[in-house]
Amino acid sequence: MSNDVLELPKNPTLKDFQEYEAKAVRIRGFDKETISDIFLLLLEECGELAKSARKTIPTIRTKVTARVEEHRIDLEMADVFIHYLKIANYFGIDLETAFREKEEINKKRVWK
Repeated sequence: MSNDVLELPKNPTLKDFQEYEAKAVRIRGFDKETISDIFLLLLEECGELAKSARKTIPTIRTKVTARVEEHRIDLEMADVFIHYLKIANYFGIDLETAFREKEEINKKRVWK
């Protein structure tokens, strides 16, 4: 990736996503956000994701459901993913390594 252009490789790895988001943060001027700012933004996006999902499934309050495409759950999930990447980058966490380590722990757990 060049210094001023945001572009993901055709088949990005998790590391590519983290590097892309780190660059996006710098380019967009979000590099002064505190970890509290990022966590609050993540929670906001989680709420938007939950609201979009809720509108597509029947609940006690709503019997009529909307189509998933109308609420762009995919875009809300992308927003949540972006903020997870920001948090990982803030703490210097390699998400792929963390995921693999955690899955090795999970494989040894007894799931009930």
